[in-house]
Amino acid sequence: MCFAAKNLILAGVKSVTLHDEGIVELWDLSSNFIFSEDDVGKNRALASVQKLQELNNSVIVSTLTTELTKEKLSDFQAVVFTDINLDKAIEFDEYCHSHQPPIAFIKSEVRGLFGSVFCDFGPEFTVVDVDGEEPHSGIIASISNDNTALVTCVDDERLEFQDGDLVVFSEVRGMTELNDGKPRKIKNARPYSFILDEDTTNYGAYERGGIVTQVKQPKVLNFKTLREALKDPGDFLLSDFSKFDRPHLLHLAFRALDKFILEFGRFPVAGSEEDARKIIAFVSSINNTAGAGKLEEIDEKLLQHFAFGAKAVLNPMAAMFGGIVGQEVVKACSGKFHPLFQFFYFDSIESLPTESVDASDFRPLNSRYDAQISVFGSQLQKKIENANVFIVGSGALGCEFLKNVALMGVSCGDQGKLTVTDDDVIEKSNLSRQFLFRDWNIGQAKSTVAAVAAASINPRLHIEALQNRASPETENVFDDTFWENLSVVINALDNVNARLYIDQRCVYFQKPLLESGTLGAKCNTQMVIPHLTENYGASRDPPERQAPMCTVHSFPHNIDHCLTWARSEFEGLLEKTPTEVNAYLNNPAEYGSAMRNAGDAQARDTLERVIECLDKEKCETFQDCITWARVKFEDYFSDRVKQLTFTFPEDAVTSSGTPFWSAPKRFPHPLQFSVDDHSHLTFVMAGSILRAESFGIRIPDWVKSPKKLADAVNKVIVPDFQPKKDVKIVTDEKATSLSTASIDDAAVIDELIARLENCRRELPPGFRMNPIQFEKDDDTNYHMDLIAGLANMRARNYGIPEVDKLKAKFIAGRIIPAIATSTAMATGLVCLELYKVLDGGHKLEDYRNTFANLALPLFSMAEPVPPMVTKHQDMSWTIWDRWTAVDNPTLREFLDWLQGKGLSAYSISFGSCLLYNSMFPRHRDRMDKKMVDLVREVAKAELPSYRKHFDVVVACEDDDGNDVDIPQVSIYFK
Repeated sequence: MCFAAKNLILAGVKSVTLHDEGIVELWDLSSNFIFSEDDVGKNRALASVQKLQELNNSVIVSTLTTELTKEKLSDFQAVVFTDINLDKAIEFDEYCHSHQPPIAFIKSEVRGLFGSVFCDFGPEFTVVDVDGEEPHSGIIASISNDNTALVTCVDDERLEFQDGDLVVFSEVRGMTELNDGKPRKIKNARPYSFILDEDTTNYGAYERGGIVTQVKQPKVLNFKTLREALKDPGDFLLSDFSKFDRPHLLHLAFRALDKFILEFGRFPVAGSEEDARKIIAFVSSINNTAGAGKLEEIDEKLLQHFAFGAKAVLNPMAAMFGGIVGQEVVKACSGKFHPLFQFFYFDSIESLPTESVDASDFRPLNSRYDAQISVFGSQLQKKIENANVFIVGSGALGCEFLKNVALMGVSCGDQGKLTVTDDDVIEKSNLSRQFLFRDWNIGQAKSTVAAVAAASINPRLHIEALQNRASPETENVFDDTFWENLSVVINALDNVNARLYIDQRCVYFQKPLLESGTLGAKCNTQMVIPHLTENYGASRDPPERQAPMCTVHSFPHNIDHCLTWARSEFEGLLEKTPTEVNAYLNNPAEYGSAMRNAGDAQARDTLERVIECLDKEKCETFQDCITWARVKFEDYFSDRVKQLTFTFPEDAVTSSGTPFWSAPKRFPHPLQFSVDDHSHLTFVMAGSILRAESFGIRIPDWVKSPKKLADAVNKVIVPDFQPKKDVKIVTDEKATSLSTASIDDAAVIDELIARLENCRRELPPGFRMNPIQFEKDDDTNYHMDLIAGLANMRARNYGIPEVDKLKAKFIAGRIIPAIATSTAMATGLVCLELYKVLDGGHKLEDYRNTFANLALPLFSMAEPVPPMVTKHQDMSWTIWDRWTAVDNPTLREFLDWLQGKGLSAYSISFGSCLLYNSMFPRHRDRMDKKMVDLVREVAKAELPSYRKHFDVVVACEDDDGNDVDIPQVSIYFK
């Protein structure tokens, strides 16, 4: 219950009420991060309320500790039951189903490695947005005048429409009848075209332009009550196709468990075969009355595992189901995303130890891990406690992992150690999902705060928090000994490059890597297990498609292009140019010679920007900063547009005779500045404040008064602009730079450096600028105000719909918000795999990679992919193999060692340095030298004292002269 409550409180619902009549037992500490040993004996709801309230003060968190009545449910929009008998659940559900308006009813159970969810949101529930994705759109290239018209779109991006979708048209020239805003049905959807289910024969002929946008349709769902759904469950939501018939059996198993508890007043005892037989008998009895839905076969071994672990609530299962249930409650309250319809069953039976466990091993030891021991036995618990674990990152995923491993007892034994590292500090925006952090932690190191919080969940946790980024630069911290001693690595990272580095280290040191990531309501997990699976880097997503440079700079056709341009301008004006200014001022002679050596168009452009900043655009007073911002507005949104439309008028044609301004290009119009336009004034305010900051000029308070700012802006004299004839504007989509090279770049650079010297003499002594790095999370720093202003004014130029500051922040900051529910689910799934890794001995088919989308909802689990195998003679190897040559060999001994494997080495290199090549006679003189000495003398490598070995890349061929790719070779010299 506390996992779902945590996710809902972080999500920011209005209120959460906790109902529980039970008291905290030591047993509960296996799965509940709220309780400590001091809470044993207290009411569970009362023991939880204060710590849950700390997560979000905007949510009212209250308790109910008396018996729950049906009438009490009418106070709520949604109710979640996690521990209730079936008869009572049916009674409560029928009340909720028939209530006006219906109350969303969710029943969820976690029993050992088995879990279930049932949802009933009433007889008619409307889903406003089934998937949460932005409506798809396309830019029109042509529309035919036909009965059912063919609409083709530009091949800029594939259309994501489906047959039967409704779409609306806008900005169509010629066939203006389609611009009425009426949704229209489409069919025969293809990647770049579709058929419009409408007769356009008598409409105006299509000329150009137009956007087609999908209209999202609400969907009405008719939920059955629990009583009806038990008899006729319909289709179960599947998560694992290798367990196709499993949900039907678990549907019976959970009902059988309810009957067992009703009859005996207790749960089955872990390891008791007699109790397991009773569960099997109840399942058979219910199955025999199932009529057409009767199962032909019952898996008694599975039911025995179900019975043995039925009393236990395991932390990873609770985390996973807390994520699912939390998201279902949000769906019930908001109508956003498709609800789970209606039963979902899940098991992770593969997490059990591979060796059979004696019944005595399940007995409780009067410890906080007793629930976990009742499922896995005390032997695996010891392995868990003595594990040496490395968690990389302590953000949203990292916080969840630290909570999970603390509850599981990972690294809590005498030999256990958990290392967590993160080089980031806590920001306010982190608090909505990184639940180990509080308001008073803002500005502190993430890893340190998270480690303290994890140790408060389980005081026996042996944890060390570091603030180092795991990268090639910190291999003195995370050295060979550190990696060699690890049991497993858990990634909690948010970028691909860092993941690839950790993956490469795990392959090198043969360590299991548990990988996961989230993207809004989506999450995925990948298990990287030495010698069993491929590594993370073996399969990569295709790179994101970048808009061509000329599109971003002169021909934007969506808000993303405008925001990309805005971000680029922000960085150029406020970060890159001031950084260049400081680089010049720190060492003018060296800077000048570096520019002369470069001698290209880019060096010329850089110098021109630096001179402009220190000369024509130099600011000494705040009024100068206002002038700069006002003139920038004129340049960006009026003068440049006038120049563009002068060079390419609206009726311009290309060399092939087609209109220049055809889709996807949009013809722009200049803006007329007005102090009465709030967005114009906000742009000047943000621009002038940031310009003042970069020049170290005091910012007066009156700048925030629209009237005083308008008076100051009105004093600015804006220079007149006349378009020029011979201006070159880049239109080539393949161009990567807007700089144009010229023959006399070198001469121009000399002249510019001389001008720069003159500017420097005019500056006060010790003058330096303050480069401003874009920071999206501080709402008071005016960064997003300027970027949103730049993007929206540009969008206004081109007739593109504008966005508010928050939407601009998400696109420009390249943010897809992490949400607590998907994060909880991903980490729960990974920790189910952690049991397998720490137990050892599991086969490939026991592991699971997962992709899930809580919005749909969709759960897709599959075996990991095995690594690629290379074969040579009677040997074979994969990326996981590393050959080691020991006893500090000479070059001759090393070549003989390879010859013994039927391989002739013709080239050996260390890094970029060639140690040996059979083509060079001189290299034969090196035969009796130690390999380590060649590395030191030839490659000039300094091998640190902690290094015991070095790695070489060897090119080999077999006896027939065919090249053979061999693994990396490590040569041990100590």
